[in-house]
Amino acid sequence: MHQFFVEPGQIQDKRIVITGSDVNHIKNVLRMKPGEEIAVSNGVDGKEYRCEIAEILDGTVVCTLRFVKEDGLELPAKVYLFQGLPKADKMELIIQKAVELGAYEIIPVATKRAVVKLDAKKEKSKLMRWQGISEAAAKQSKRRIIPQIAPVMSFAEAVKFAAGMDVKLIPYEMAEGMLKTKECISRITEGQSVAVFIGPEGGFAEEEIELAVSAGMEPITLGKRILRTETAGFTILSFIMYHLEK
Repeated sequence: MHQFFVEPGQIQDKRIVITGSDVNHIKNVLRMKPGEEIAVSNGVDGKEYRCEIAEILDGTVVCTLRFVKEDGLELPAKVYLFQGLPKADKMELIIQKAVELGAYEIIPVATKRAVVKLDAKKEKSKLMRWQGISEAAAKQSKRRIIPQIAPVMSFAEAVKFAAGMDVKLIPYEMAEGMLKTKECISRITEGQSVAVFIGPEGGFAEEEIELAVSAGMEPITLGKRILRTETAGFTILSFIMYHLEK
């Protein structure tokens, strides 16, 4: 079943109105007709509004609500992925897969060893594209929310942003064995906020690790092999998903 996102105000009692680019997708790409069923989420309350297409107009698709599903498809903890800016288009893949794996928000981080440097103009266009990728991945994976892509932060800003989170993890090649990693993951409980910091291709600088540890982050290992930056995030998100989902 096809899923679409709308603003909360577009859900009015039994009437749901879809606007924007989704109208063209429904009308001309999917070639859907009145009477067909779709799923709609508002990206806020975690609910799925199952509805029937009533009318397809030039700029809107009007739907009639059939029922509401509240089946808890989101992870029971909010996982924030702090991703060191990678080279080329790797960030697009990282965002797509992180959304599929349940990340709540993705924060691009300009670390000391990051090769990529974004000026204000490039950052604005990148953020728009990255947010679009997040929305597409959320639709594909039947998420109830669209994970936000935050503006690029410096490492110090990211550490400050994560300071109040319940669990703060930073995979690091010099960290202890997997026993500590398993212990840290096992302590994550429902309702908590979890910060996960992933370095760029060159990894974190020693002073960044020192700053992170002084702020209460726990260095952990992801195994005996060195993982690429795009693989590291998927790995720990998979660990957390496996632990939290029932």
